[in-house]
Amino acid sequence: MEILDVLKKYSAGVDREIEKALDTVDPENLYDASKHLIKAGGKKIRPALVLLTAEAVGGNIEGAYKTAAAVELIHTFSLIHDDIMDEDEMRRGKPSVHTMWGEPMAILAGDILFSLAFELVAQTQVDDVPASRVIKALNTVVDACIKICEGQACDMSFEEKFDVGESEYLNMIYKKTAALIAAATKSGAIIGGGTAEQVEALSQYGELIGMAFQIQDDYLDVVSDEEELGKPVGSDIVEGKMTLMVVHTLSVASPEDKEELIFILKSGDESNTQRAIDIFNKYGSIDYTRDIALDNVNRAKDLLDLLDDSPAKEALYDLADFMLQRKN
Repeated sequence: MEILDVLKKYSAGVDREIEKALDTVDPENLYDASKHLIKAGGKKIRPALVLLTAEAVGGNIEGAYKTAAAVELIHTFSLIHDDIMDEDEMRRGKPSVHTMWGEPMAILAGDILFSLAFELVAQTQVDDVPASRVIKALNTVVDACIKICEGQACDMSFEEKFDVGESEYLNMIYKKTAALIAAATKSGAIIGGGTAEQVEALSQYGELIGMAFQIQDDYLDVVSDEEELGKPVGSDIVEGKMTLMVVHTLSVASPEDKEELIFILKSGDESNTQRAIDIFNKYGSIDYTRDIALDNVNRAKDLLDLLDDSPAKEALYDLADFMLQRKN
């Protein structure tokens, strides 16, 4: 089965849990704002990972749907708040929540989704999952939420800062992006009743593919075409964002090239995009970025060796590869 078909297969049950949780939200405008991004789509990779890891350790997948839905709600909450902070007007091809309902209502919509996520995990016990597992899964999700906030703060602190080290950058993307993906795989393994060794391995698997996911975003920004990417090529450059290739180039470039790249990142001028890409290529930074993402995916797949063979294990292999095969 193609990986997109796998994601689609699991999304229906996740959507049902989300719909039930949101049915309690009132007034109507808060309900509409909370539902907006969820209705807009998305691949639902994170909830699928909860379900696949629960299944891969031999667990009952039905008991993992509430936690899977909770992870998707947390992801959506983070997108709503990110769009407010970044003043982004579009998300998933639709107007962002704050552009339609205003910032105060968008903040409340994010807060509702955040709160409902914890309620959903706590309700997992009604699906005959032992309380000890529910508590561990809840702790895992809470820890990821803390890391997301820390990662966003780190990312904001990088603005106009051009001496960011590689380890500092990788720590930021771990917290901002990979931590929730690791929480998805870890909580799924916990709910599914995996051994301590399986839970740890699947947590690391999630972290590695989460890092690859974000690093691939850095890579796609300069190697894709605009139609595939859904936004102008080099938009990260125009916005002056710290990416792995920027960090790598600034660490190895000559003083002249370093000065020029910093000027380009500060300028916000689209006409300078190709010159920045040329500088990246000069120092091998684009290939360097791709190689790190590939290494993370390969290490993640190696961790799956301790699982018994199953369709879920195979899907986890394919999902790791998908992190590098996607075009947007």
